[in-house]
Amino acid sequence: MNATLQLVRLALRRDRLLLPAWILTFVVMAAGSAAATVPLFPTESSRILAANGMNAMPSLVALYGKIYDPTSVGALAIIKMGGLGAALVAVFAIVVMVRHTRADEQAGRLELVGATPVGRHAPLAAAVLVALGANVVLAVLTASGLIAAGLPVEGSIVFGLAWASVGLAFSGIAAVVSQLTRSARAAVGLSSMVLGVVYVLRAIADAAQPEWLTWLSPIGWGQQFRPYAGNRWWVLLITVGFAAAAAALAHALAVRRDLGAGLLADREGPATAAPSLRSPLALAWRLQRGPLLAWAASFLLLGLVFGNISSTVGEFFDAQGARELITALGGTSRLTDAFLSFELSMTGVIASVYGVQAAMRLRGEENELLLAAPVGRARYALSHLTIAVLGCALLMALMGLGAGIAHGAQIGDPGQTWRLLGAALVQLPAAWVLVGITTVVFGAAPRVLAGVWAVLLAFVLLGELGPLLKLDPWVMDLSPFAHTPKLPGAAMEVAPPVVLTGIALMAVLAGVTAFRRRDLG
Repeated sequence: MNATLQLVRLALRRDRLLLPAWILTFVVMAAGSAAATVPLFPTESSRILAANGMNAMPSLVALYGKIYDPTSVGALAIIKMGGLGAALVAVFAIVVMVRHTRADEQAGRLELVGATPVGRHAPLAAAVLVALGANVVLAVLTASGLIAAGLPVEGSIVFGLAWASVGLAFSGIAAVVSQLTRSARAAVGLSSMVLGVVYVLRAIADAAQPEWLTWLSPIGWGQQFRPYAGNRWWVLLITVGFAAAAAALAHALAVRRDLGAGLLADREGPATAAPSLRSPLALAWRLQRGPLLAWAASFLLLGLVFGNISSTVGEFFDAQGARELITALGGTSRLTDAFLSFELSMTGVIASVYGVQAAMRLRGEENELLLAAPVGRARYALSHLTIAVLGCALLMALMGLGAGIAHGAQIGDPGQTWRLLGAALVQLPAAWVLVGITTVVFGAAPRVLAGVWAVLLAFVLLGELGPLLKLDPWVMDLSPFAHTPKLPGAAMEVAPPVVLTGIALMAVLAGVTAFRRRDLG
């Protein structure tokens, strides 16, 4: 364990932008949701009506989980954060752990560090400590934000612990997976696959009633804390015990392999590349197709769920305050259209997360070997940017098609498919602006590329929470998401999407030009 603390300080310095951006995003999500929900259900009867309406819909329960106490405004306020929010916390934990274990090993940094007086277990121990500290800070700040939003103190602390426990569990899972694979990409992919499986187990347990399945899922453990609905502190013993066992297993596996190797056998590839790989674009597609297909399946599922519940949204948003909130966020007077508009705008923000992630692969794949071939820098950059731009379009198209098909089937109107497809695609220019910003930073200042996540967070706060916080219009207009037409329902304005697309195009061209003029690496 020699030099563990020095490696912890190094990791924190490298993550000085990434960790605060992620943690602040989660805190704002939880506190913002609570602050918006508390005033909407002032009476016990309104809370019971809304909670029973949600619990009666299997698709909604499978997506978010159950509301265990229909009378609790806290349980109602954090229902989305307990399900989807916990899954996002798990993604955060996976990224942090893989970044400081398998990614460092793949890049050769651990080999250099290992040549100094550093213990064999120190790198993994440092990564575990960083993950532990990040989740503790997340728990404290999330609980503080919920308390400030007006929710009970004990339930807020339990919710913060629930999120932290999910993060710790998946930090342990990612630590083990990092010993099995040879690449960071494979480690993230396999860990994400585990996340998908346990999320489905939790969904089946909640929607189909074999409740014992929820105890096989770390996401289910987080919900079994039941914040604001019983406050089960003892579940923390399960999650902490699992995380400790996983960390111990990861250390035991680490000594059974060589540096740079994985315990899982590598599959031998062909001696020569297929003709389909003989271009930068084909290579970019080969490298990014796995994550894109996983994102695509998730967006299609979300679209089907949101379309399915949209026609009955009035049943569980019966309180007038709730109707006014959805109407304000959706920008239209029709409740169903407002709900769909709000959900499409939120998935537009999520699609921009994919776009930023895909564009950032430019930095991860930047190397002299490819560019030593007859491949220009602009051609290399545009190959990954094409995947990022078209990938965002694919995600929103699947979202719109899923929502349109499900909503049209519910109300007997097949024309809703094309209507909601158009409403989803109009979200794209704002996401493309984020891809353009990522390209500019990659080309001009690649060392601060992680700062793009902070920019995205700022846009989310301005564009999504601005109406609730009643910010000045000029402040909210700084976010590209604030200029997206509020479809379906509102009038279509052509100018904002055209202007945003032009801004994105100019940003991409500026970033590619800057990349051509700087040194590699």
